[in-house]
Amino acid sequence: MHSMTGFGRGEAIADGVVWRAEVSSVNRKQLEIVVQLPRELGELEAGLRGKIAERLSRGRVQASFVADRGVGSATKLKVDEDLARQYADSLTRLGASLGLEGGVTATDAVRWPGVFVLEQSSWSAELALPLLEKAMEGALVQMLAMRRTEGANLKVDMLARLALLEGMLDEAGVLAPQAVVRLRDALRVRLEEAGLPLPLDDERLVKEIAMFADRCDISEEITRAASHIGQFRAYMESGEPVGRSLDFLAQELFREFNTMGSKANHAPLAQLIVRAKTELEKIREQVQNIE
Repeated sequence: MHSMTGFGRGEAIADGVVWRAEVSSVNRKQLEIVVQLPRELGELEAGLRGKIAERLSRGRVQASFVADRGVGSATKLKVDEDLARQYADSLTRLGASLGLEGGVTATDAVRWPGVFVLEQSSWSAELALPLLEKAMEGALVQMLAMRRTEGANLKVDMLARLALLEGMLDEAGVLAPQAVVRLRDALRVRLEEAGLPLPLDDERLVKEIAMFADRCDISEEITRAASHIGQFRAYMESGEPVGRSLDFLAQELFREFNTMGSKANHAPLAQLIVRAKTELEKIREQVQNIE
């Protein structure tokens, strides 16, 4: 089970140029990929995005690529001799015309605009692609490892909360019948206080208690909630991207607990449902970051 949060770096080296890739991801309902490349390699964006999409199913992914041209790289110094000659001829004529002493030296040429230019040879898309892919692969491996690690941590947390929910379901199964007993006792006390004592097996009293018991029965909700929790665990062990499935199950669990809460006519049971929904909300928050 993977988280959608991760980061990784990778690099590839050729001809003194270090190509560096950084890939990061955060949670999103769908898969969204942004690739940033040097302008001259923009045509490779679609292909690189496709390779990332093969490895991921959800999340906003940003991949950036830069080229670090160090010493011994393809950077070259270009000297425009024709332009330098024009500068020198013009300055010589100007000096003669104005009667200035001193001639033109090579050192002067350093200050002449456009004479000395540092050129960085551009990479063709064909030559750059395998290097970009190699750098991106290293970054993806690191990012996926981080996503797996965080996913494992989220799994431990959610399994602990699911165990708490199961314990609460067991407790709810014990508390629910107590509401019926409490109603029966309350009815008997009220009837006695009103001077209308009835035996506990009186048909009218039994019918009223039975109707109340039916309205307060949460056994079906408990069964469905327990089934959802079992399915939740099964999805987490599947090894597949399960974020959407877990999100759906969390919503269904919340619906079951809401129904139990609306049926709860017993203060301890109502308080238990509130605690259960609090734990479930924490699970739902965690699920939003699962791929």
